[in-house]
Amino acid sequence: MKNIHLDIMENDVTAIIGPSGCGKSTYIKTLNRMIELVQGVRTSGEISYRGKDILDEAYRVEELRTKVGMVFQKPNPFPKSVYENVVYGARVHGIRDKKTLNYMAEKSLRGAALWDEVKDRLNENAYGLSGGQQQRLCIARCLAIEPDVILMDEPTSALDPVSTLKVEELMQNLKKDYSIIIVTHNMQQAARISDKTAFFLNGEVIEFSDTGKLFSKPDDQRTEDYITGRFG
Repeated sequence: MKNIHLDIMENDVTAIIGPSGCGKSTYIKTLNRMIELVQGVRTSGEISYRGKDILDEAYRVEELRTKVGMVFQKPNPFPKSVYENVVYGARVHGIRDKKTLNYMAEKSLRGAALWDEVKDRLNENAYGLSGGQQQRLCIARCLAIEPDVILMDEPTSALDPVSTLKVEELMQNLKKDYSIIIVTHNMQQAARISDKTAFFLNGEVIEFSDTGKLFSKPDDQRTEDYITGRFG
């Protein structure tokens, strides 16, 4: 990746599009430094978050990942109950009070539009949920740590159309309280849900603008070729 300069706006849904291997997932994994878990990766430059450079060695990665949560391509619930999945992060941070945990679980599940579907199944294993429910459970688990930013790496690619619609509606509701950055191969999805879109190609940002403009009147021919299906 090279020469990446993006200003991500608060309480927006920002979509990252581009062909496979262009750097989309690498980019968002850099935003919470998960990319550092990949052997041999080197990062340089500056990523400013609330006035601090998160790539600075003095910035605690645990603090960063509390503020910048992540939802992955495939639902990845823990082999625990629905309830224990949601409160896992709180327990890690030393919260033991049952009343606090119960409040946090309900609030997060409601935030993920899942409470009504699982309120009578909280003690059941999360693997018993459908794929779409599991993904929304992972979003609830992310919300429970009260992040400012939610990174989503193709969160609906493994879901059926009905579950995809629920997650998309959820993202529209969540942006009132969170800033969302989503990687998606689905250009129709980017057009439906995002406020701004960045087109990545070969490790570079070719174009970044309001979603409506990028899809209707792109500035770069390569962007037009990609969104019209001429390549990628």
